[in-house]
Amino acid sequence: MTTFKKLAAVRSNAEMRDYLREIGADFDLFDHPPAEQFARPFTYTETFGGKTRRFSNRWAIHPMEGWDGELNGDPSDLTRRRWEKFADSGAKMIFGGEATAVEHTGRSNTRQIMITAENIGKFSALREAVLKRHRERFADGEDPVIGLQLTHSGRFSKPNDDACPEPKTAYEHPYLDQKFHCGAANVLTDDDLKRTIDHFIDAASYAQKAGFDFVDIKCAHGYLAHELLTAHTRPGPFGGSLENRTRFFREIVEGIRARVPGLEVAARFSVGDMIPFVKGPDGVGQPISWEGTYPFAFGADETGFGWDQREPAAFVQMAWDLGIRLIDATFGSPYYVPHTQRPAAFAVSDGYLPPEDPLLGVARQIRIVRRLKELFPKMTFIGSGYSYLQEFLPAVGAEVLRTGAADFIGIGRGVLCYPEMCADTLAGRPLDKRRICRTFGDCTNAPRIRLISGCYPLDPFYRALPEAEVLKASKRRK
Repeated sequence: MTTFKKLAAVRSNAEMRDYLREIGADFDLFDHPPAEQFARPFTYTETFGGKTRRFSNRWAIHPMEGWDGELNGDPSDLTRRRWEKFADSGAKMIFGGEATAVEHTGRSNTRQIMITAENIGKFSALREAVLKRHRERFADGEDPVIGLQLTHSGRFSKPNDDACPEPKTAYEHPYLDQKFHCGAANVLTDDDLKRTIDHFIDAASYAQKAGFDFVDIKCAHGYLAHELLTAHTRPGPFGGSLENRTRFFREIVEGIRARVPGLEVAARFSVGDMIPFVKGPDGVGQPISWEGTYPFAFGADETGFGWDQREPAAFVQMAWDLGIRLIDATFGSPYYVPHTQRPAAFAVSDGYLPPEDPLLGVARQIRIVRRLKELFPKMTFIGSGYSYLQEFLPAVGAEVLRTGAADFIGIGRGVLCYPEMCADTLAGRPLDKRRICRTFGDCTNAPRIRLISGCYPLDPFYRALPEAEVLKASKRRK
């Protein structure tokens, strides 16, 4: 079994630095007040709209996937409560807010929000609620920039029954088809993909009418747009060559440019991937058995374990050429390599214990984004994978910013329990250690058993719900 030092046993930056050297994690910490770096202003200029975006801090809120919208796709009161936490953070970049389906068949669960012509007003009210809350909390005269993430869940679609997957895949995969109970009948046709492209463009037009500052096209985590990047074996215009494998994303962006001029487009992008892992006999993750070259991991070398920068760099260049100036970088997938996507000490209910020190997973994401930033210094990058750092997150984030390895530090589900970590860092206040995310994973475990998502261990609101007891009982049975 993999053993590693728990972060609670690390008492100082100096001790953390020594431990990082011991395990070979190639990142460092900032030894001065982190506000010095997080409060540095940042600007970039949109290509097509020509608008200069100005930010007074370097915190960003990642888009998340919700399980608590209305059955028809409308945001619910619980959705609004979560978005108001984004406002409470003080972050000036709210990147995508929440994974928002562009069509019913692409919803990841029956409660995923979905923007339509009929509910534009509901999404507009959601955005206004964030602005109102932010203005009440931070009287600095600067509103956050708020995007809306558009997505199709592809292989992981469950639009009609959370217990019954209805996969929509890019190609037949010898392992993932078996794991997620699908096959040739689930592969989308070229015409299916063209219709989905139109739905992305429609959704972008609705987002503009709702007042969002930009749309984020989700090309990450094994969902449809990301899986198409790995479609080496798919015949026709959406598979094979890199030009074909990027066609889906490219035609979405080009279609938005044509239909919705002036709307900024951004991307949440998995900058690398890895061969799938499964739970071993000791509960620790181990790679699937595979002979020869592994061809299905975008941004991986032939072994499926190392990073190959060529295609991720080509994607970023393509995005730049399409006028995209904002990329939220992530890695892998929560469904088949969760230890790379969201480094954590604890296994989620359908996952495995980490096969490496989670700090090495943090280091992987920092290192790859640093390299892409070196290759594309004018592109704006948001870094991911920091939550496992816990108390050390601000110090590591500040060093990433100081060295130019990313332009913003993103925080994801850690904002559910402690949104004020961002504001406290900026104000130079000590962190409230009782509220820091410890990567227990219950925000994922709950939806896995068809409960609403929230921070059950640390958020009193969720801890008091009846669902909390259901979740506890489910974990006891494991």
